Amino acid sequence: MRGFLIALQFLTILPIKIKSEIKEKDFGKSLLYFPIVGILIGLVLSLTAFLFGFLSNLIAGIFVLIISLFITGGIHLDGFADTCDGFYQSKPKEKILEIMRDSRVGVMGVIGIVCLLLLKFILIVSIPREVLWKSLIMMAVFARWSQVLACYTSNYAREEGKAKYFIEYAGKREFLAGSFLTIALFLLLMELEGVILLILSFLPVFLFINYVKRRIGGMTGDTIGATSEIAEIVVLFFTVIHLVSVNI
Repeated sequence: MRGFLIALQFLTILPIKIKSEIKEKDFGKSLLYFPIVGILIGLVLSLTAFLFGFLSNLIAGIFVLIISLFITGGIHLDGFADTCDGFYQSKPKEKILEIMRDSRVGVMGVIGIVCLLLLKFILIVSIPREVLWKSLIMMAVFARWSQVLACYTSNYAREEGKAKYFIEYAGKREFLAGSFLTIALFLLLMELEGVILLILSFLPVFLFINYVKRRIGGMTGDTIGATSEIAEIVVLFFTVIHLVSVNI
């Protein structure tokens, strides 16, 4: 239960209070619950789409996007912005890490946020409502599992930081359990097409994680957040591509 509460505390704005002492390894164990929290977030987004379903796709899509930002506190979006600032142009590792640690958002960070939100909004409103609820759940779960993947397959690029213990104590048990749940969910919601969607979505996320590792030798909290945002985009993107190909 403590691992679940840590995951909720880290991934949402819910005012979770953990009375017992949190040990360093507990952060790694909490990764087991990341996809489960993703299911809860996806259900909230699906409910939002349903509640505003009497409005146009554009208005309903705006509300879904706003709730997705509100429920996470924009923490992953902030990491994406910092990653855009740090990785823009060719810089040494030390400079990239320095820029990402700066609390101020630079020009590339702002551009990155605008482009990301516009793309996410367009993709959301492009998916038919009868499919959208499934896509939102898969999007949220895959994004949180991608964070587990980033932690499990990487070293921590800094000496200290908020994400250090998530990465250092990420275990095989947490990774395999999260992978099984994610695969099962995609199968349940879209059957074989879901597995294909999962594989297609995995490839760009895997490439991004390895690109980051080549540039700075590991992952940070910011790049994990960026991984989550990219994961959400690719699930929505390949869902739209699938729907277009079916209708041709």
